[in-house]
Amino acid sequence: MNQITQRPKQYSLVARPPAATFEEERLHRKQRLAATFRLFARYGFDQGLAGHVTVRDPEFSDRFWINPLGQYFGHIRVSDLQLVDHDGQILVGNRPINQAGFVIHSAIHAARPDVIAAAHTHSTYGKAWSTLGRKLDPITQDSCAFYEDHDVFDPFSGVVLDADEGKRIGETIGSKKALILQNHGLLTVGPTIEATAWWFISMENTAHAQLLAEAAGKPKLIAPDVARLTASQVGTHKGGYFSFQPLWDWIVAAEPDLLD
Repeated sequence: MNQITQRPKQYSLVARPPAATFEEERLHRKQRLAATFRLFARYGFDQGLAGHVTVRDPEFSDRFWINPLGQYFGHIRVSDLQLVDHDGQILVGNRPINQAGFVIHSAIHAARPDVIAAAHTHSTYGKAWSTLGRKLDPITQDSCAFYEDHDVFDPFSGVVLDADEGKRIGETIGSKKALILQNHGLLTVGPTIEATAWWFISMENTAHAQLLAEAAGKPKLIAPDVARLTASQVGTHKGGYFSFQPLWDWIVAAEPDLLD
C-alpha cells in the first residue's frame, strides 16, 4: 500500500486586536494582573508581605497598578488592585502598598518606557539560585529563553527602600527581560503583563531545573550559537504572551471571582 506523505497545515497564533479605548485596555491589563496573582498563589510564589507585580496604566504612563500590601495573592480580584504614581501617591485604593515594591517598580517603569509590566516574588527556587550570584546557564531548551537576556544584580544590601537602589536595579536590567537579584530572588519584565508573568514562571522553573541538574552532576551546556538560535525561537515576548494564554483560560475557569 502506497503511503502519501502530506505536510501539516501551518497555523499561526493571532494576538487580540488593539483595544478601542483606554478603559478597555485598562480592564484587560487589570484582569490579567489579577489572574497573575492567582496563578502565582497556585505556584506557591507568595510569601507573607513579600512579592509584587505591576502593570502600567495605558492612559497615564507615569502610573501603575499594584497589589495591596498583605493581601493573599490567591484572593486578589480586579477590584482590589491599586493605582500609584511615581511619587508614591495612591490614586485608587485605600490600603498600603509594599514600599520596596514601589521603589523597584517605579524605577523600572521610569527607566524602561517599553516595559508594561514587572514581576518580583520570593519564589523558592529563584531565591535559592540567587544565592549563587550567577546567571542561569543554557542547559535546556527552556533555559535558552533567558540566554543573553538576563543579568545579576549584586551585592545584596537589604530591603530595597532607597530610591537610588531602585534606580540601580533599573540600570542593571538594561534592555533585558529578567534580573537575578543576588540573595533575594527573580525579577522579570515585558511589553505585556502576559509575557512578564510567563517569564517569571518559566525562570523559576529554569532555576529549579538547574539546581536539580547540578545536584546530580555537571550539566552539559548548549553551544552558544545553538543557544542564541534557540533564544530567538523560544525567548520572544510574542511567545511569552501566547504561553500565558492556557494559564489564563485555566485560572479564569477555576476562579472566575478574580474578574470581580
